[in-house]
Amino acid sequence: MSASPEILQLAMRSLPHGPEFRFVDRMISLTPGKEGVGEYHVRGDEYFLRGHLPDEPIMPGVLMTEAAAQVAGMVAQEDPANPRWPRLKLTALRAVKILGAVRPGNTLRIEAVITGILGDMIQARVFASVAGEKVLSAEITLSGSAPAKST
Repeated sequence: MSASPEILQLAMRSLPHGPEFRFVDRMISLTPGKEGVGEYHVRGDEYFLRGHLPDEPIMPGVLMTEAAAQVAGMVAQEDPANPRWPRLKLTALRAVKILGAVRPGNTLRIEAVITGILGDMIQARVFASVAGEKVLSAEITLSGSAPAKST
């Protein structure tokens, strides 16, 4: 079951990043604590495109991975079974595959599925695509302070 528009906007506000380092424009769907889908539209005027292949600008793979981590973080932070994870950080990457390019005018669709939580670590499987073509797949770990336990 996907979250209401209000929850989707609340999830966007949970990102700890400043506006210049947000790579998610909107959340399309969110099942809190389980999975979500977000989008980032590459406008063409982003600072990172100026020097990343100037004659043929593309979004760097590390920023596609960061976008996926941001979506996974929003999914995790909206889990009603756990208090918010303060200031989640990307701490591990596995099986990262950059399978295509994201160019100005493209919309990057980012999917994240939470696969496990252990202590202060959150595991997720992430995928990204442009116009239905997969451009990224990875397994990521996010970490932050463990939720406080009630006594």
